[in-house]
Amino acid sequence: MISQKRVFEIVEKGHSADPASRFCDGFLFVLILVNLVAVCLETVDALYLQYKDLFFAVEMLSVSVFSVEYAARIWSCAAAPDGRFKGATAKRLGYIFSFTGLVDLLAILPSVIPLLFGGVDLRWLRILRLMRLLKFSHYSSALEDLSSAIRHERRAFAATLYLFMLALLLSSSLIYIFEHDIQPENFGSIPPSMWWSMVTLTTVGYGDIVPMTVAGKFIATLTALMGVCVVALLTGIVATGFTNQVAMRRQQLEAEISSALSDGVITNDEHQHIEAMRQRLNISEDDAVAIIKYLSQGKQGGES
Repeated sequence: MISQKRVFEIVEKGHSADPASRFCDGFLFVLILVNLVAVCLETVDALYLQYKDLFFAVEMLSVSVFSVEYAARIWSCAAAPDGRFKGATAKRLGYIFSFTGLVDLLAILPSVIPLLFGGVDLRWLRILRLMRLLKFSHYSSALEDLSSAIRHERRAFAATLYLFMLALLLSSSLIYIFEHDIQPENFGSIPPSMWWSMVTLTTVGYGDIVPMTVAGKFIATLTALMGVCVVALLTGIVATGFTNQVAMRRQQLEAEISSALSDGVITNDEHQHIEAMRQRLNISEDDAVAIIKYLSQGKQGGES
């Protein structure tokens, strides 16, 4: 009988040395893509009526596979390496209430709820199946990296958002003063004026509302310039945060490899620990090999 540890290794993000895990990742990856395409095509009435049975079959297959995957993750996460949660129950509850655990549950519920409430029109739940896109979080740390970048740069991020809100209120107030008499339907009060300010500050520029007075056009120019500056600041902060996250991860892995190489040899246990850390930090195998080679050469050079 297959063990919990083996099931955990299969359902978790795989590596090149584990064909079963790689196959599981690839199969789920393709199934998620098929689901996203199916949900989008279902909104075309002509296609839905013509291929209704096919869409239903894809959905039933998908929700069955996702349900088995969810149950397997709950059962096998008890064999996960000790981290924040130690006991089997704690590990399972930790997964269930984690971001990825909630995403896995939301991937199933939109298909199960209509079966429980068959007499109620719940067609809007079809759109919620697009939440399955978030299941890619099992294979990508993009969302985690974004939240970590914002968290580490929260002071600068908050300061920039403050400047953005200041520019929004100032711009909407000024445009209201100079434009409300000429365009009361668009600038009759400050709240509706905020729509124009938001569109202009974010450099979207729909052009659905434009100032008519000379003063209004001058304010629009200043608003656009402020928007460029604020958006550039926000972009720079996030980009810096991402760069710092990558650098910190590499430093953590380098420190672990350097510690393993302190005696000149990386044992099997140390190699497994490094591999688990590499996967957790989402660092490629090529980068890990390059770090090991670089540190090994540096150690050999230091000894000579």
